[in-house]
Amino acid sequence: MKTVIIIPARYASTRYPGKPLAELTLPDGSRKSLIRMSWEAAMGVKGVDGVYVATDDARIKAAAEDFGADVIMTSEACENGTARCADALARADIQADLIVNLQGDAPLTPAWFVEDLIAAMKADPEAQVATPVLQCDPLTYGHFTEDRKAGRVGGTTAVFNAKGHALYFSKEVLPFIDPDKVPETDIPVYHHVGVYAYRPEALAAYTSWPVSALETLEGLEQLRFLVNDTKLRCVIVQGKGRVFWELNNPEDVPRIESVLKDL
Repeated sequence: MKTVIIIPARYASTRYPGKPLAELTLPDGSRKSLIRMSWEAAMGVKGVDGVYVATDDARIKAAAEDFGADVIMTSEACENGTARCADALARADIQADLIVNLQGDAPLTPAWFVEDLIAAMKADPEAQVATPVLQCDPLTYGHFTEDRKAGRVGGTTAVFNAKGHALYFSKEVLPFIDPDKVPETDIPVYHHVGVYAYRPEALAAYTSWPVSALETLEGLEQLRFLVNDTKLRCVIVQGKGRVFWELNNPEDVPRIESVLKDL
């Protein structure tokens, strides 16, 4: 199964303009851009036939090529990462059995998250799309609730059925838990990891569907698959002692830098 990773990156983020080029301080005091760290994470995934950065911005293109990445220029009209992956695939005429979307704001994504995702898609031919979910530890759950109390949109949560098929994704913390009844361990909230694996036909179909009302309300691209009755598999991955968090807001920078010190 030929597999490629595409890293969609745009400069004009509403919540954090220029986010892919934002630099993080590493434990040794050096600094790396978010897009470079995401690319390095992708390059560490086993069993992948190619890694590409997809962008419509010349600044991101120049930065990515400077550290050695293959870059595909895409349309400015791409409304989200999934659409950008589809556009990149078509423009570069890439032939692949599986396309992985590793978004450029997740430098803490361990290689095994993506490897588990690829393995799950190989084992489940009915799944058209798959995405990793990670059960929240107390620290991550605290980040979720802290952001919501502050009126910030932080990470995304996922709800799925007994077969692992997605029921819903939200930027609210789902399911709701009474603050006085939050368990100390085994918190029943799953953090959606911003990685997707698509079969080519599912990716092509996505761009043919209109934007759904739920997608617009939540600002979550994956809801378009659910509205159109596509089987989206949630793959439970293990943190193995590592804390995962995406860079959604400027306030996330110190959170991520703190985690990097413990790697």
